[in-house]
Amino acid sequence: MHHHGYAWIGEKKAFDKESIRRPPGQAPTTTSTQEVLDRYREAVAEFPTSTVPPLQTAHWLMKPPSMVRGTWEEPKEAGGWLGLQLSEFAPRFAVEAEREATRLVLLVKAAVERLTWGGDVSLGHYLQGAVFHSVALVTCSPNRSAPDLPCPMR
Repeated sequence: MHHHGYAWIGEKKAFDKESIRRPPGQAPTTTSTQEVLDRYREAVAEFPTSTVPPLQTAHWLMKPPSMVRGTWEEPKEAGGWLGLQLSEFAPRFAVEAEREATRLVLLVKAAVERLTWGGDVSLGHYLQGAVFHSVALVTCSPNRSAPDLPCPMR
């Protein structure tokens, strides 16, 4: 078991666009509405290469290996990377209370604990302006919530 790190920063309107954050799923039927057909086409075209975080954290494993920001065997190492991500962006968090150092340390500690038992971690913060920062740690080989997803690095 190992852990992959993913990070994204971008406009809130891109983050709010669910159709590019979901894998395509089953193809629509001939009786599907135009809206369903359009969402499916958009998901097929954009989900595989979109850097916007997927709705389900495990679905990061469906993305190209180039989106992996780091890989760690040990949860503590992955937690160290998470701590660096949070401390880098904390001064820009829109909510002042979310910048508090003790809070950030507790988030990292909880993340390491979750990774230890095979869970995933996904955190997001609005930054000043209309910008969102997302960071995720995904357990791989196997993933607890999606054990059939292969490792993107192998």
